[in-house]
Amino acid sequence: MTGKSRRSPSLKARHGTCIAIGDVGVLILGPPGSGKSDLALRLIDQPGLGLDRRVKKARLVADDQVLLRPVNGKLVASAPGAIAGKLEIRGLGIVTVPHRKQVTLGLAVELAPKGGIERMPERGANRFSALGISLPLVVIDAASASAPARVRAAVARRTSI
Repeated sequence: MTGKSRRSPSLKARHGTCIAIGDVGVLILGPPGSGKSDLALRLIDQPGLGLDRRVKKARLVADDQVLLRPVNGKLVASAPGAIAGKLEIRGLGIVTVPHRKQVTLGLAVELAPKGGIERMPERGANRFSALGISLPLVVIDAASASAPARVRAAVARRTSI
């Protein structure tokens, strides 16, 4: 192998987890062991009410590796074929769950310990960028019991973040 990537320059593989809440894609980022898969599992397993008080169900798009590609100025996420529909549940292993083939991203979530999270961040100050496309970014403590509700609230507010 020559060391060159065989992927298209318009396709980027990213370490992370992606879920769809309704039609909104959420890219969950953080170092290994930070709780990305666990947060996705909690969102999938426990549908909750968003700020608009409607039930928000989540579905897995990708776990561990997320493929990103630009489509009409937006980022679309999908899973590599070999891991589509697979979710790691620590202590149980890899399980198969219902999933979506792809989703347009509307939000990125970065996982951080509680002490590393700004209490009142300025709206619009945090952004995630890939392939020249920018998304709102929120920082959440995955260990917090309210983490799934915070993600749903961020999805509801994403246009004003």
